[in-house]
Order: sequence, then C-alpha cells, then structure tokens
Amino acid sequence: QVQLVESGGGLVQPGGSLKLSCAASRNIIGIYIMGWYRQAPGKQRELVADITNGGITNYVDFVKGRFTISRENGKNMVYLQMSSLKPEDTAVYYCQLRIGKTDYWGQGTQVTVSS
Repeated sequence: QVQLVESGGGLVQPGGSLKLSCAASRNIIGIYIMGWYRQAPGKQRELVADITNGGITNYVDFVKGRFTISRENGKNMVYLQMSSLKPEDTAVYYCQLRIGKTDYWGQGTQVTVSS
C-alpha cells in the first residue's frame, strides 16, 4: 500500500503561480507513473500531466507551456509547478500513482483561481 498526500493548493489571482506537492508514504521502485489529475465541479476528473519512473513527462494541451511536472526520487515527491493560472484551472487537484494495474490516489488539494 502507498499513501499519497497533496499540499500546496490555495487561492491565487489570474496570472499567478502555485506549486503543488505530492508525498508518497514509501519509496517507489520499479516501473511506475505518477500524475496529476484535476476535477472541476460538475466535470469528470481529467489528466493534467504525468511523469514516468524514467523521467518522461506528458502534458495535456491546455497546460503545455504553463505547468511543469517534476519528481524528487530520494524524497518520494512529485511536484506540479503551475504558472499563468486561469480561472478555468480552478479544480481539486489529485496526485495519482500507477504501479502496473493498480492506482493510488491522494485526497486532493483545492486550487481556486479568482480575482
């Protein structure tokens, strides 16, 4: 079992920045993917970005050039640096870990972009 804990959400003005963090409860070894998803009210959860154990990153089009996913293996951490935030980025952001066919999820952190 792995527990994931997100932090770093909050209220930010349009055009501002936030950095989300996700801490895994234990060292993750082998082949895995860690990702950030988000879910806005009334909408389905959607992928934002993910990163493999080999460091290969993937971004959905609506965040390319604005968000950066990164990891810190020795600390079992994954980050999402978000810049140029827009009101439509408002959502609960979830950290996800996929090992084989098993998915682990964090509890989510709220990001609100509003003036």
